[in-house]
Order: sequence, then structure tokens, then C-alpha cells
Amino acid sequence: MAQEQLQVLNALDSAKTQWYHFTAIVIAGMGFFTDAYDLFCISLVTKLLGRIYYHVEGSAKPGSLPPNVSAAVNGVALCGTLAGQVFFGWLGDKLGRKKVYGMTLMLMVICSVASGLSFGHTPKSVVSTLCFFRFWLGFGIGGDYPLSATIMSEYANKKTRGAFVAAVFAMQGFGILAGGLFAMLMSAIFEAKFKAPAYEVDPTGSTVPQADYLWRIILMVGALPAALTYYSRSKMPETARYTALVANNVKQATSDMAKVLQVDIEAEPVKPQEPAKSFGLFSKEFMRRHGLHLLGTTSTWFLLDIAFYSQNLFQKDIFSAIGWIPSAKTMNAVSEVYRIARAQTLIALCSTVPGYWFTVALIDKIGRFAIQLMGFFFMTVFMFALAFPYNYWTHKDHLIGFVVLYSLTFFFANFGPNATTFVVPAEIFPARLRSTCHGISAAAGKLGAMVGAFGFLYLAQPQDKTKAEAGFPAGIGVKNSLIVLGVVNFLGLLFTFFVPESKGKSLEEISGETNEERN
Repeated sequence: MAQEQLQVLNALDSAKTQWYHFTAIVIAGMGFFTDAYDLFCISLVTKLLGRIYYHVEGSAKPGSLPPNVSAAVNGVALCGTLAGQVFFGWLGDKLGRKKVYGMTLMLMVICSVASGLSFGHTPKSVVSTLCFFRFWLGFGIGGDYPLSATIMSEYANKKTRGAFVAAVFAMQGFGILAGGLFAMLMSAIFEAKFKAPAYEVDPTGSTVPQADYLWRIILMVGALPAALTYYSRSKMPETARYTALVANNVKQATSDMAKVLQVDIEAEPVKPQEPAKSFGLFSKEFMRRHGLHLLGTTSTWFLLDIAFYSQNLFQKDIFSAIGWIPSAKTMNAVSEVYRIARAQTLIALCSTVPGYWFTVALIDKIGRFAIQLMGFFFMTVFMFALAFPYNYWTHKDHLIGFVVLYSLTFFFANFGPNATTFVVPAEIFPARLRSTCHGISAAAGKLGAMVGAFGFLYLAQPQDKTKAEAGFPAGIGVKNSLIVLGVVNFLGLLFTFFVPESKGKSLEEISGETNEERN
């Protein structure tokens, strides 16, 4: 099929940047905006859930979620995401990108709304309902990763493809920002409407009954951006690369893209086609051509997410230490939500969002490989700079330095591997396996996220069992955890050498599909 570059794919590769590119970024990007909102907003309300459902009469500290419940509430969406990435990635290659794209969005809308509803009002029934729907919400979100990346890379021209795919991913930053701002707005309204004393003044009165609506509203609003783009997604034509190279319908691909690009594309003369020699994912041929590439994309994403998701461990300590979040007992339930949301929003504004857009601006100039290598390098340097003099940083006078280094680590994660690990798997594999391979790489990342979020929750506990948080065994301490994370980042740097550079080449050239029949 793909001996010579087809006219229609040529037209896509050399198309000038035009309006449809931006609509595609917005349509695919709104999915990512929703993903980030849904995945991150749970961390804004877990403290509130603890106060409402796990309040202990006479306790000096407000109620909090027991470790196993906290892990379930925070982690169940990650488990769903991992399953969704593999399943919808595979389905996107089997049925086509467009067909599956609408399904993932519907799932996200339904489960966002449902996660704010509860069957029953006991702690057990509320948490069980929440976890059930958060799993399926994650399943839908998981599908968005391979499909959004693949659709965008297959629509883009070869000159600015990296920037377009990275721009879709960068919408995550805005999703996190929107989550924080919306939670701040809602908690400010609740605070003004339902006055409550601090916990230390009146433990029961500090959590107003209406607070039970606050977390539900914050979770349910995640359905809105997804619902708004559903119609646009259903109107997008199937990508030309899927139609021409996988479904073998060049005529359809040509007419679809002629409409989208608003140009006349010469219809290909229909030649009697020999069936293309296609190799499957588990074939020796795939291993020979792309085995190391797949190892590179899965391992780097896995290692990056260990470091990226472990950040939550240190956030609460840092925020408390620099006074952004005062001691829990000095606040009422609603004002605590406000303070946590404000802190998250500041971090997103200062380090998360700018890093993404640096990648968008420079990925097609300096290339994916250089950005990923540089990102892992600086993450390693800053993690070690935090780890070895850790006792120095914990001193009250040096906290600002700690926060600056900490922010720089995440700036270079986003202007680095967090964006490139998403872009590259959508470019280097053949069209008929592209979505599957991206899904597998992304799922490896989510596995790393679980290690980062939960493994380090246990690891970072103090070595002295008596100082560990309630319900946790002794760990290796924060300093040693930071050293381990530095090593993880260094390994990421080494595995980057398995990932080829794809800047400025057509997708068929990178994946070797143009030569497939001649071999």
C-alpha cells in the first residue's frame, strides 16, 4: 500500500498551518483539559472528605482518611487510566480513531457526574461509590491519551507536528489551573454563605453540613468541558492515515482531507493492490524494527512518572512549612479547601504551565531527543541538590531556596520528558499499531505514577516507626527518597538513548512504512 508516499499524505505533510489545525488542537486538547481537571481535583477534596466522614469525637486533630482509604480514593482513577490506555489504544487501531474517540468522552462525562453522587451516606458507601465511578472515569481518561496523540500527529504537517501534539498535552496545565481556581471560587462562596468557626474552637461546628455539597460540585463540574466538545468530536473525519494505510481506502481519505484542507487533492489512480506485508505487535519483525523504540518509550515514561507523581508527597509538607497552608486545626473545613486549592494553583501557575509551553515553542526547533535529555538531566541535578543537603533546606531560613529548586525540577519535567514522552510514541510506530503502542507506553507511565504516588508514600515515612504517620510502617525518610528519585531520573536519561529523533520527518518515513513492501 505504502510503497510511495501517497498524494493525500503528502498534502497533509506539506500543508500550511491553518484553521483546522487549531480546531483539532482545541477538540483534542479539551479532552486533556478534562483529564487533568478530573485526575487532579481529587487531591483538593480528600482532606474535606476526611473531615466529613471520618470525624472522631474529642480528637485534637480534624478527621482524616485512613491510609488505605486515602490510597484507594487517590489511586483508583490511575488504575482505571492504565486499563483504559491499553484497551482503547488497541481499539483505536482496530476500529479507527474517530469511532472510539466519542466513546471515551461519553464515559468521562457520565462518570464525572456520577462520582459526585453517592448510594447511601455512611463513610463506606460514599467512598465505595466514589471509587467505583472514579475507576471508570479513569478508564475513559486513559483512552484519551493514545487517541488524542495519534489523531493530532496524523492530522499535523511535518514541520510543526511536535508543537501541535505538545499543545494538546499542554492543555493539562490549564486543566489543573481550572481545577484549582474553580475550587477556590466555590469554597469562597461557601465560606461567605455558611460561616463556621475553626476546628480548635468548635470541632463539630467547623464542618458545616453544606460542605458535603462542595466536594460533589467540584468533582461533577469536570463533566462540563468534555460534554461541550462531544459534538465537535463526532464531526471530525477519520484521519487520512488510518483510512488510507489501515482501512486501505485511499479514495475516502483523499475526499475527507480535500474537505478539511480546502484544497483539491489529486485522486490516486486505483491500482490493483497486493495486500501489504503487515507484521503484528508480537512478531519478530516488529521486535527487529521497533522493539528498542518501544522499550525506550515505555521505560522513559515509566521512570518519569515515578518522579512526577511523587511530588504530591512533598507538597503538603512544603506548603505547611512556608505557611501557605496553616495547621489543620486552625481552619474550618471549607477554608482548608480554599487554602489547598490556592497552593496548588500557585504551583501550577509558576512551574507547571510555563514548562509545557516552552516545549510547544521549542520542540520543532531543537527536537524531541534534546528536550527529553535536557529535562531528565536537570531533574536529576535538582533532585540531588534537594536530597544531599536536605537537612539544610528544612531549616526555616532556607525554605524559599527549597521551593525554588523544587519548582525548577517540575519546570524541567514539563519542559522535558513529561511532554516528549507523550509526543514521540505518536510518531515513531506504523499507522496500524500507532495507537496501541502509544497506549502501551502511556500505561507504563501510569504504572510509574502508582509507584511514585504510593510506593513513595510508604518509603518517605521516617525511619523511626514512632514518628511515622498513623497506620504507616517505618520508611527510609524523605532525604533517602529524594536520592532514589534522583537515581530514577538518571535512569530516564540513559533510556532516552533508545528513542529516535522524529523532528521534521513524515510519519511514514520515521516508521519505515514507505519501505515496507520493498524489504
